[in-house]
Amino acid sequence: MSQASPSAPRLPPTRRTIARDDHNWEFTARFRRHAFGWKSQPAIQRVKQAVGEIKKVARAEPVLAADGAVTLLERLSPALEQVDGSSGAIGTAVNNAIAELVPIIVGAPAAPEIREAWLERLWAAHEADRIPYIERLADYWGELCASKEVANTWADRLVGITRMALSPDKNLRGHFHGTSACLSALYRAERYTEIVDLLQGDNIWTYKRWAVKALAAMGKNSEAIRHAESCRGSWTCDAEVDAICEEILRGSGLIEEAYERYGLRASRSGTYLATLKAVAKKYPHKSAGEILADLVTTTPGEEGKWFAAAKELGLYDQALALASRTPCDPKTLTRAARDFSDRQPSFAVGAGLLALHWLVQGYGYEITGADVWAAYSSTMKAAEKNGNASEVRERVKKLVADEAPGGFVARILGSELGLSPKGA
Repeated sequence: MSQASPSAPRLPPTRRTIARDDHNWEFTARFRRHAFGWKSQPAIQRVKQAVGEIKKVARAEPVLAADGAVTLLERLSPALEQVDGSSGAIGTAVNNAIAELVPIIVGAPAAPEIREAWLERLWAAHEADRIPYIERLADYWGELCASKEVANTWADRLVGITRMALSPDKNLRGHFHGTSACLSALYRAERYTEIVDLLQGDNIWTYKRWAVKALAAMGKNSEAIRHAESCRGSWTCDAEVDAICEEILRGSGLIEEAYERYGLRASRSGTYLATLKAVAKKYPHKSAGEILADLVTTTPGEEGKWFAAAKELGLYDQALALASRTPCDPKTLTRAARDFSDRQPSFAVGAGLLALHWLVQGYGYEITGADVWAAYSSTMKAAEKNGNASEVRERVKKLVADEAPGGFVARILGSELGLSPKGA
C-alpha cells in the first residue's frame, strides 16, 4: 500500500524573519541535539525552566517571547531524542509546554512576515519530528495562523495531500503528519462542510473530533453529539468524547443536561479533590455537597477515597460518612485528627476513631507501631479539646478489644488501654 507523501507543497520561500537577533536565551545552550541522556527528570526540569524564561519575557516583549517559543519548539525533539519516554512523563511535559507556548505565539502582535516565518519554522520542525514529541502542535495550527485569512492559505496548501491521506482508497491512503494541521486550519477558516466531507470515511477519533467540532460550529449540536458518541470504542478516549460533548451542550446553554450527561466524567483529574474542584468551577450553581454526592456515585466501592476531598472543602459530616463506608487510608485519617483538633475537634475525633477502626481491620500500607500510636494520641488530644476524652477512650478500648486474636493494634495499645492479652 502506498503512503501519502510526508511533505506538503510549500509556499514561496520566506526569509527567516525574527523579532530580534540580539537576545540571549538561556535555554538555547541547554537544548542542543542529544543534549539529554535517557533520564527524563532532568529534561522535564529544563523544559519547565525554558517555558518559565519565555513567559517572563512575554510580560514586556510579547513578540520576542513568541520568537523564543518558536525557537524552543524547534529544538525540543532533537534535544530529547535519547530520553526514555516509556513512563509518559516527558511526553506530558512537552504537551504541557506546547499548551503554554501556543497562546504566547498566537497573542503576539507580530507583523505578517514575522508570523509567516514562524509558521514555516514550526512546520519544518513538525515535519522533522522523529519520536514524535511535538506532534500535538498540529492540533493548534489554526490558532497559530492567528487569522482566518492565514488559516485559509494553509488549508489550501495542505488539503490536497490530506484528502489523499484520508482517502478510502487503500492505494492512496496513508500517513501524513500534517493531517491534524490541515483540519485545524480548515476549522479556523470556517470551512466546516469541507471538514465533514473529508472525514466521512474515517474512524480515527483524533481526526473525527474535528468533524464533531465542525458540526457544532454549524449549529448542528444534536448531530455533533451523536457523531461523537458513535466514535466510542477501544481506540477512543472516552474522557475526550465526554469533554467535547459537554462543551457543546454548555455552549448551547444546556447546562443541566451537560452536567448530568457528561460533567462528572469529563472533569476527571489526577486527584479526587482536583476532580471535585474542576466540576465545581464549571457548575457554580451546584453546591459542593451536591457535586460530591454525585461524584461518589460514579466510583462505587471507593467512597472512602473521597474523604480528603470532602475534608478540604469543609464538608466534615460527609467526609466522616464516606470514610466509614469503605476503607480509607488510616494515615490520612490520622493527619486529619491531628490537624483539626483545635479547629474542628468533633471532626478530628471522628477521623481519629475511623483511623483506629481501619487499622484494627488490617488496612493501611506499611503500618508501624508509630502509626498506631499517632492515631491513638491524635484522637485523644482531639477528644480532650472536645471535652469527651473519657467517652472516646472507652470507645477506643472497645474497638481494640474486638480485634482478632493476635492483632497488631492490640499489641501496641493493649497495655495503655488496660486490656488483657486474649487467651491469657
